[in-house]
Amino acid sequence: MAERKLLILFGSQTGTAQDTAERIGREAKRRHFQCRVEALDSYDVANLINELLVVFVCATTGQGDPPDNMKMFWRFLFRKNLPPSSLCQMDYAVLGLGDSSYPKFNFVAKKLHKRVLQLGGNPLLPVALGDDQHDLGPDAVVDPWLLDLWDKILALYPLPPGLEIISPDVRLPPKYTLHYLAEDSSRSDGGLLQPTAPRAVPSELHPFAARMVSNQRVTAESHFQDVRLIEFDVTGSGITFSAGDVVMIQPQNSPEDVQQFCQLLRLDPDRHFVLKPSEPGTALPALLPQPCTIRHLVTHYLDISCVPRRSFFELLSSFSPNELEREKLQEFSSAQGQEELYSYCNRPRRTTLEAHPNRIQILMAVVQYKTRLSKPRRGLCSTWLASLNPQYEDVRVPLWVKKGGMKFPADPDTTVIMIGPGTGVAPFRAAIQERVAQGRRGNCLFFGCRQKSKDFYCQLEWEELVTKGFLMLFTAFSRDQEEKVYVQHRIRENRKLVWELLSCRNAHIYLAGNAKQMPAAVAEALQSVLQSEGGLSLSKAEEYFTALERSQRFQSETWS
Repeated sequence: MAERKLLILFGSQTGTAQDTAERIGREAKRRHFQCRVEALDSYDVANLINELLVVFVCATTGQGDPPDNMKMFWRFLFRKNLPPSSLCQMDYAVLGLGDSSYPKFNFVAKKLHKRVLQLGGNPLLPVALGDDQHDLGPDAVVDPWLLDLWDKILALYPLPPGLEIISPDVRLPPKYTLHYLAEDSSRSDGGLLQPTAPRAVPSELHPFAARMVSNQRVTAESHFQDVRLIEFDVTGSGITFSAGDVVMIQPQNSPEDVQQFCQLLRLDPDRHFVLKPSEPGTALPALLPQPCTIRHLVTHYLDISCVPRRSFFELLSSFSPNELEREKLQEFSSAQGQEELYSYCNRPRRTTLEAHPNRIQILMAVVQYKTRLSKPRRGLCSTWLASLNPQYEDVRVPLWVKKGGMKFPADPDTTVIMIGPGTGVAPFRAAIQERVAQGRRGNCLFFGCRQKSKDFYCQLEWEELVTKGFLMLFTAFSRDQEEKVYVQHRIRENRKLVWELLSCRNAHIYLAGNAKQMPAAVAEALQSVLQSEGGLSLSKAEEYFTALERSQRFQSETWS
């Protein structure tokens, strides 16, 4: 009988891929597989030639780039000297997690699937393309794909005689166990924020405690949305950055939320504990102090404000003493119950960088909105940052910088068309500041917001650049007139200029902002310019636009 070992490798910027990989791991254990779940760059890729059964779970970032925690793996896998039969012993499957608002939707998963096939791997299924834009999220694709995957796997690696699939009603052993310490044996400060070690490159594992210099509201007090321009001093950090890079921030839960969480679960926030892995070889969470207090754990490590994932309800169902409640929780964690879970959980939402030396600025909208639940929903990171006041205290914020997906042209004579409604303008402010400092004048910006008097971010800065001849600015204030006007309308109105910049000046186009309807509307407006001014048919305009994407003359960075 074939050895029943399953390796699950994940790569992602967020916790979604890891959560999905852990879910597959739990399902594998219910089918009596020996299972390992690892981040791609934590795995010794040289051992891949010995693996018989592998599931890859990976996301795509930026312009079709691999996430940070799979870049070393990616470089190794695409080495040209790898023999074409390297992975001929491997049965594999690839699950992609992406966002269809991006031009290169699930590009990494597609390319990974193809590369493993080139190296002799035996695909169990076609690559799965999970989509964040679906109402049910990636699970709309993941659930049926996993059913097919287990059918394929169990056909090749059947259950040992006398064993059956462990029922979902049975709780599997935990990944870690928590051991409380006697009060007099505690020798920890509970986990105070420590500065980055000297010469360590700031990263997710080693964030730099940056001093907050300013925290300025840039929308009118009467405006419904609170948008902040926040500046950090990163002197001595070793952080380097360029226009379009992304600042990553490690937030904290509010003391009130931490207190409520501990009360609900009857936890003593000042109690000390140590965490121990249940299985040999399992690593502890990075930077978690040993010992640690419950308060520090909840404040710095648990996202208690996020919309819970399916795994949360699956776990709760194991502990509920009420039969009806347990059945409902099991339904929420099943494939069949996802519509109802979305209605209960997601719909009500239950719970860029600038170019100044040694200074990082971000433009951030404070997330707060009402749902049918009485308590307003608040974004964890934005609410925490907005609450900090550097005027009255020395505020330190753990952060690091990640390379952005957009790459601006190195040729100083290349014109750039930037389309950045709302806070999408942040990376373009950085790029324009850098280009202006270098004397570059071919800068064209389409900016949109609700009202000129309330949320026209950086208005004086833009107007000064226009006066000096460094910037062409086109604004769309959607609520300042009876008919709503958006950036796509301004693109159509200025179609002759847009076509001239594209066709005669080899302009590059950049788009940043909300991923809902705006990117598609802008793409449609640009294609209409190609038709009306370039004399192209619809199909030729679509081909031209695709060519712009492939040559990176059109790049986008959008978010939900």
